[in-house]
Order: sequence, then structure tokens, then C-alpha cells
Amino acid sequence: MPKMKTHKGAQARFRRTGSGKLMRRSQNKNHILEKKSPKRKRQLRKPASVSAADKARIRDLGV
Repeated sequence: MPKMKTHKGAQARFRRTGSGKLMRRSQNKNHILEKKSPKRKRQLRKPASVSAADKARIRDLGV
């Protein structure tokens, strides 16, 4: 049986931490940034953790 290949789109979007958690980029930081406060935009720089409902699907993509 050949090995499963990693989904490269998922590999670019998700990172696994040292403890094994899945991290993603924060949403709402792409456009329409003028009306968002500097504090809000600054806090959106931090990575966010993937919800428990999505972890199994992302794990199946080989991340």
C-alpha cells in the first residue's frame, strides 16, 4: 500500500505545535481593515487553535 500524501494546501494553512495542538491563522485580517481598531488587528496577528469539530478532518489531510 503506498503512503498517503500530505495535502499541500492544508500544510500551508495549519501548523502543529510541540504539544500536538493544531494552529491556524486568525480570520478577519484580510480586507476591510480601515474600520477595525488597531487593537483588534494586533490581536488578530496571533495564531488561533483549530476547533475540536475540525481536528479530525485536518488530521486526515496529513497535517
